[in-house]
Amino acid sequence: MALHTRDGGLVMPNAWDGLSALMLADAGFEAIATSSAALAATLGRSDGRHEVTRGEHLEHARLLGRLTGLPVNGDFEDGYGDTPEDVAATVEAAVEFGLAGIGIEDTSGNPDQPIRDFDDAVNRMRSAVNAAKKRIVVTGRTDNFIQGRPDLDDTIRRLTAFAEAGADVLYAPYPPDLDALAAIVTAVAPTPVNVLISPADKVLTVAELQKAGVKRISLGPFLYTHAMGALEQATKALLRGDLASASTGISFERISELLARGTN
Repeated sequence: MALHTRDGGLVMPNAWDGLSALMLADAGFEAIATSSAALAATLGRSDGRHEVTRGEHLEHARLLGRLTGLPVNGDFEDGYGDTPEDVAATVEAAVEFGLAGIGIEDTSGNPDQPIRDFDDAVNRMRSAVNAAKKRIVVTGRTDNFIQGRPDLDDTIRRLTAFAEAGADVLYAPYPPDLDALAAIVTAVAPTPVNVLISPADKVLTVAELQKAGVKRISLGPFLYTHAMGALEQATKALLRGDLASASTGISFERISELLARGTN
């Protein structure tokens, strides 16, 4: 928690495999996270539909931590279970696998009713906190804004209830604008707030987000999509017959250097 409570907080980028984690560690980041969306994509599956198992995500997170030696926050969707007891079991497993943090959403995996009822969401968060016993940082997250429920009052109500249940960090991806973000930060203070890149209307700088009171900035799947964008451009170059453009990028010597650091 110390990284969250210091002046400025932290930027916590999300890795999707061993090499990306090693690159982030080599760059000097102090903590990293998994991305459920990026992990699912690497496996050819959809995010948020219970298509990735708890065991797969735990092994993935443990790999990132083992290679880098950094604290790893697990982006663990709805806690991988239908009941509060299932969520508690996921938190216990995350502690056993050496994770430093875990995020629990109020999502359901059901596209017809993607956000859980308020009481159910709070009970699941309370179960996660009770299982954590302060051994792991618990992030309480509501996905109202990204699930077509642009209700700021309900978002604040949920985040406040998660804080009262004991969540260490709070998170509502893509509030509509800076005013909404500031309202969230003020309403839940002093509990630290995570933001995914920025409010929905404008990408801000790290300094601007820190000035707004944000304590943690995550990237979700967007470093992964950035890398995949470069790959898409390379494939288009290859189709044009442009081998030079298609074969630029990080050298294999650099990859080998990073992998060697991970094994040591």
